[in-house]
Amino acid sequence: MSGAYVHGYREREHERLQDQAGTLVEILHGDTRYPAGSQVLEAGCGVGAQTVTLAQRSPDAFFTSIDIFSDSIAAAEAATKVAGITNVRFQQADVFDLPFAPESFDHIFVCFLLEHLPSPAAALAILNRTLRKGGTMTVIEGDHGSTYFHPDSEAAHAAIKCQVELQRLGGGNALIGRQLYPLMLEAGLQGVRVSPRMVYVDGSRPDLIDGFTRKTFTAMIEGVREPAIKAGLIAPEIFDAGIRGLERTAEPDGVFCYTFFKGIGRRGGNDAPITA
Repeated sequence: MSGAYVHGYREREHERLQDQAGTLVEILHGDTRYPAGSQVLEAGCGVGAQTVTLAQRSPDAFFTSIDIFSDSIAAAEAATKVAGITNVRFQQADVFDLPFAPESFDHIFVCFLLEHLPSPAAALAILNRTLRKGGTMTVIEGDHGSTYFHPDSEAAHAAIKCQVELQRLGGGNALIGRQLYPLMLEAGLQGVRVSPRMVYVDGSRPDLIDGFTRKTFTAMIEGVREPAIKAGLIAPEIFDAGIRGLERTAEPDGVFCYTFFKGIGRRGGNDAPITA
């Protein structure tokens, strides 16, 4: 289904995904709710970091959450069990070889999946075929090229570029957020609209300093240190200086900005408004 998952599968990565999901709930999901009785497919659920939020926000919808990796499915099942969620079923499946009949779902939700795929438009087109006519697809992706901060740091930008390059070499795209609109159109979705969801962090937002700047973004970049150095992309001292530069933005006078992109489109067949 996917290219290499450059972030790795260590326990700390699971923690980082949970931190990210908890910190960004309102920014990413504040306007995502599904009507009672809806059948919703979550493609690429990973460790369930988004699943819990989706299911809790739409308790009367029913979710089918899939991932290609059995370990991720097990972690997601455990997360929903701890949260007391009962409106989700999990299934191991490949997004390029879906075990569902056409028009099986009222809505589809995709979050942080396309960045890991070598053929994201093809994946969206396959998913689109499982939507009922008039059903909606919601896609959320980040874009590492949207990162800027104060104090600025050339070393920090160099460290971020390492993550982008490693993801490219693995068949993915860490800059995919800016491409959501054309990708969704190429997949055949109609009425597509994309909105930027900026995460702005300064000293007045200690929850975001800890939850996003430190535990989400900086932790993600720090996690590629060894493969980046091994690949000859950067010298160890420059990478380490880059991490210090990112950590510096978490100080009281620092500022950190990152933009996610959320796209919503509809499968053709009627003119029903997009509601999720």
